[in-house]
Amino acid sequence: MKNLSWGHGVVIALFAFIIFILSMLFLFPNGQKNSEMVTDNYYEEELQYQDVIDAKKRADQLQEKPAYHQTTEGIKITFPKDYNNSNTTVKFVLNRTDDQNLDVKKSVQLDAAQSFLIPTQVLKVGNYTLRLMWTKDKTDYRMDYDVIWK
Repeated sequence: MKNLSWGHGVVIALFAFIIFILSMLFLFPNGQKNSEMVTDNYYEEELQYQDVIDAKKRADQLQEKPAYHQTTEGIKITFPKDYNNSNTTVKFVLNRTDDQNLDVKKSVQLDAAQSFLIPTQVLKVGNYTLRLMWTKDKTDYRMDYDVIWK
């Protein structure tokens, strides 16, 4: 076998480094994920975040909280019986963590059972953050849920 000189060692090290970098680029899936901001108006919303903190604190102190259930029709959100359309306005934002094109944002009216449905047609398989915001008797509330839609 031939003796290796320091030049051969440098060339072998260079090829090993190139193979390592290419494997990091092509083999690991983290390089293919989107990294988008949650909202386009991030800085403006950050300045108003104390209102969000207060609304979450008020929602945590409620005796009866809205609940969500996944069904074959979609995600059903049910409010306590003392909520109705005359004293409650409800908005929800369903943020997709990896693709903002799949986000859903809407204001809804509660039905006779004090609930509403997010249909399966607008949902794709994956992870969502459900931000439920409502105003009852001129008081804001907010709850966040992590939802895995299958």
